[in-house]
Amino acid sequence: MSAARWGAGQVQAQVVDAVGGPARARVILLFGGVLALNTADASTVGAVAAQLEPDLHIGNTKVGLLTSVSLIVGALAAIPIGILVDRIHRVRLLSISIVLWSVATFAGGLSGTYSHLLLSRLALGAVAATAGPAIASLTGDYFPVRERVKVYGYILSGEIAGSAVGFLVSGAIAGLLSWRWAFFALSLPGFWLARALWRDLPEPRRGGTSRLERGAVDLVAAAENPAGDQQPEEFVRDDEAAQEAVRARGIRPDPELVLTEDAAGMPLRRAVPYVLRVRTNVELIISSALGYFFLAGLQTFAVVFIRAHYGASQTTATGVLGLLVLGALVGTLVSGPLTDWLLRRGLISARIWVPAISYMVAAVLLVFGIINTSLTPAIWFFMAGAAALSAANPPLDAARLDIMPPGLWGRAESVRTVLRTVGQAIAPLLFGAVADLVAGIAPEQAPVGTKPALPPGTGRGLEVSFLLMLIALAAAGYILLRARRTYPQDVATAAASASNA
Repeated sequence: MSAARWGAGQVQAQVVDAVGGPARARVILLFGGVLALNTADASTVGAVAAQLEPDLHIGNTKVGLLTSVSLIVGALAAIPIGILVDRIHRVRLLSISIVLWSVATFAGGLSGTYSHLLLSRLALGAVAATAGPAIASLTGDYFPVRERVKVYGYILSGEIAGSAVGFLVSGAIAGLLSWRWAFFALSLPGFWLARALWRDLPEPRRGGTSRLERGAVDLVAAAENPAGDQQPEEFVRDDEAAQEAVRARGIRPDPELVLTEDAAGMPLRRAVPYVLRVRTNVELIISSALGYFFLAGLQTFAVVFIRAHYGASQTTATGVLGLLVLGALVGTLVSGPLTDWLLRRGLISARIWVPAISYMVAAVLLVFGIINTSLTPAIWFFMAGAAALSAANPPLDAARLDIMPPGLWGRAESVRTVLRTVGQAIAPLLFGAVADLVAGIAPEQAPVGTKPALPPGTGRGLEVSFLLMLIALAAAGYILLRARRTYPQDVATAAASASNA
């Protein structure tokens, strides 16, 4: 065995051991792959924007619309998908959606006009909406709640990897061949991933009775372990660090929100109002939507901004984005253990404090990066800002499960997906429109040519647009600081509702 192969084997073994064994590693890899496809798509649009604009005779506004329309359709589809997630086989639903997503992406590469490309994006949005609700629900049933922040950090690394693929690989393919081949290449992994999910991933029992404990090797046997049915009632409640902290402080649930019925059986007409009556959940949804709003605009126009603002080449711009992805990966992996450490030491609202501070720090760091006229120092601010921005997501995802009974996880995530996706959908269009307005470029007057050429004023327009939109990150942090007051009681309420199911 070569030294390189032995070294790779050692790294793989250490990674598998860190996540809790082969069975867990398989689930995390598959879920991360699903999120990677979703973010790779949005990043690919941004990575090939410089080729799309002259080829299809469009400007920043229409580039933004390509991302916006798929997100809008996804928002419309989120609620019915959430109902399906809470009622039917989630793994099969996810697998079928990925196949349809891949077909829509491949069709986008065949588009001969902007209208045809826009139509493919509409179809893509309808099937991409499955990922959020399905993965949130499955993660809640597969992993003990005490480890959920850490596990979410591993899974959300897939989002970061997807951004890397979109920016680096798709950008390189577009530079060497064309933007069409970038879409073709992006569609292929989806077919493999859908097959792996369908074949290898068993549907876990709802309510956490088939959770994957550390050291599990056989995924199917672990998920179908009948011993889960024999666990005492306290097992689910006592496994939650946040709930333990709430009980230790003597915090009582809100009697008006404690459910006396099985949450899974609630009809939609009562489930959605209930989800929106949980004040912490509303504040988490709004702050998350604001965070993803900025991220969606950044993904769409980051490469164009770096090229125009700093005079960088396509290769340099995608390389810079690769460093930002690295920073985001660090932030995602660090925030989970940090949050758990703070929670174990008595900070009961750690899953609120960490993302609140992360959003505010990210806003400050990115300001310094954007206004800097030299690329080299700006890179460091961008990397640190990307790390802070991504650090908010794992604790936020875990906190949303803390404050909801398990029977409502799918529909609660769908409600969040609707509002978050609306923010994501508006962002690329608004970022592009503001940039064009500042630069004095009408979308229909974008330069026509055979070679990618950015309109004059693009860099200044995007600089102003990014700076204005950073207000969203600061607002997200402020809203989360308000949520820390209601979070403990809502955790207690969710625990009481779960025990009544």
